[in-house]
Amino acid sequence: MFWDLVSGVYPLFESVYNGKVNRAVQEKVAWLLTPDMRVLECACGSGMLTKAAAPHCKEIIATDFSVGMLRQAERACRKFGNVRFRRADLTALPFREHRFDAVIAGNVLHLLDDPAAVLHALARVCKPGGMLILPTYINRSSSGKDSLFSSVIGKAGADFKRQFTAGSYVQFLTDAGFPPAHCTVAEGRVPCAVAVIRC
Repeated sequence: MFWDLVSGVYPLFESVYNGKVNRAVQEKVAWLLTPDMRVLECACGSGMLTKAAAPHCKEIIATDFSVGMLRQAERACRKFGNVRFRRADLTALPFREHRFDAVIAGNVLHLLDDPAAVLHALARVCKPGGMLILPTYINRSSSGKDSLFSSVIGKAGADFKRQFTAGSYVQFLTDAGFPPAHCTVAEGRVPCAVAVIRC
């Protein structure tokens, strides 16, 4: 699996190459959370958002399908006592309805065959009035060109199903049947749109 293969070096991309963007996204996610929240994170990757969220919520269950990424995330978050890790497929989440106050799924929707169905699966496990927090890298310019990042990582083996601009991302969420998302963009080498939807 591609993500297992790159799990050892992916934190370097997050902290060095795209550090400015990812620090802004971490701050935004942390700001959205409160100490009483139970949080689910899907596609936690190497734990970049997990370690930002953990100090600001009651508990967080961080999931990923990649064993290699989960190992990286566990290493990054070992100092937090309120984080549990679990291998899970976000297309078939093993959690009961309305369990979580917030559900985070970062930088994954563009990799999925049916991202709209996954959004509804995320909403299923989120409490009424809770939040879906959905950061995603902006992979396409307003002129319609793919970013250098998406071109390179795509050639390396990441299977991008969609390329979003900030505008097309918000439109995609609306077309999937959700209320208008509040969206902010962290600018930098690989910009990231952080969309927040109230369930």
